[in-house]
Amino acid sequence: MNESTGMLDVESLRGLVNKGAISTVITAFPDLYGRLMGKRFDATFFLESVAQEGTHACDYLLTVDMEMEPVAGYSFANWEQGYGDFHLVPDMATLRHARWLHETAIVICDLHNDKDHTAVDVAPRSMLRKQIRKAAEQGLSAKAGSELEYYIFRDSYQKANRKQFQQLRANGQYLEDYHLLQGTRSEPLNSAARRALKESGIPVECTKGEWGLGQHELNLRYTNVLAMADRHALYKQCLKEIADSLGNSVSFMAKYAAEQAGSSCHIHLSLWQQETNAFAGTRTLGEVSCSDLFRWFLGGWIRHARELMVFFAPTINSYKRFQSGSWAPTRLAWSYDNRTAGFRVVGRGQSLRVECRIPGADCNPYLAYTAALAAGLKGIEEQIEPPECLSGNVYNAENIPHVPKTLNEAIAALETSTLARESLGDKVVDHYLHFFQTEQAAFDQAVTDWERIRYFERI
Repeated sequence: MNESTGMLDVESLRGLVNKGAISTVITAFPDLYGRLMGKRFDATFFLESVAQEGTHACDYLLTVDMEMEPVAGYSFANWEQGYGDFHLVPDMATLRHARWLHETAIVICDLHNDKDHTAVDVAPRSMLRKQIRKAAEQGLSAKAGSELEYYIFRDSYQKANRKQFQQLRANGQYLEDYHLLQGTRSEPLNSAARRALKESGIPVECTKGEWGLGQHELNLRYTNVLAMADRHALYKQCLKEIADSLGNSVSFMAKYAAEQAGSSCHIHLSLWQQETNAFAGTRTLGEVSCSDLFRWFLGGWIRHARELMVFFAPTINSYKRFQSGSWAPTRLAWSYDNRTAGFRVVGRGQSLRVECRIPGADCNPYLAYTAALAAGLKGIEEQIEPPECLSGNVYNAENIPHVPKTLNEAIAALETSTLARESLGDKVVDHYLHFFQTEQAAFDQAVTDWERIRYFERI
């Protein structure tokens, strides 16, 4: 491999280790939240052992909550079973020089059962691989792009924590959207991220200011859907670690503050047959010239989005973002190049694709792309026609299904989803139902600042 691209193979890694340029190799995998978990290895030991044999980690990591507490009630792993190990199998196609870290390489791993060496079916990367195989059975591959938004703060993570995340100093005095002068103030972080990602084999298109105080967006170049999910996870890790090194912090919360714009993760998706965009065609659908595959994929995605909503909007906070006139969608509708619709169709011919505007920046990319493919492929299988193409302000559209308004509502939709069980499997659906129900229960028991402000004196 060409080391200048940031991507490595075993021999190029060995050369960098021998030159003293790399001393550490991280083995990482995404957990249910999309956080990267793993180990740091001495680079020589990685080459001698881990590159061929993999490594192990405790299987409780797919059953913990945000605070890393083991949660009872999972059949996958629990105290009764003793919390054993699963096997981390490095996907060497993801091995790269992590340029934002000192003398470090990183590789993404698949999770296998330690006893029979089959894929761990509830692992997010395994779930996405399963949908990729389903597409391949039809001669199709998927390409994707994630557009992530985030807020930059002048407070470090440690200071923000000590202030209990109150009265943080935004890295901007007025709305950022496309504003070059205001955006310059965030260049120490954003330019470092652009450079580090590019030099780590994660091609970047651009950064720009967004519609919030200190809010920005960094766009990656599109690629195959598994590689994009990996790049998405690494991008978040990179930005957080660069911000931390600069004494700043970044947040990927879907709705950081009630008075500020939400942070989205618009996902762009298209299906391909070898080197040809399978969405391109001559059929007329609204303002779009497209193929039948496009129609049916879009129809399936829209029809089943509600029942798979937890995979696009996974937290309590996710649902605070869906507000009229906020640039976040509220309706399960599609339109051509219209930012008020949940599904915005963009491009023409070989660039034709669906931009789903539903996910927030808090989504787990592996789960979001899994859900998108599962719904869209079902649409192709059943030849589901999409609803009518809408124009104008979709926020004001009547008789159009609304996105779920709470995590509780989305959990209920998953519970009754036939598609989810058919496409993902009963064990996977039950695992994630428990995961999201646990998140909801934690919030239901919490006492919030809003309650204290409202009721402390005046009730």
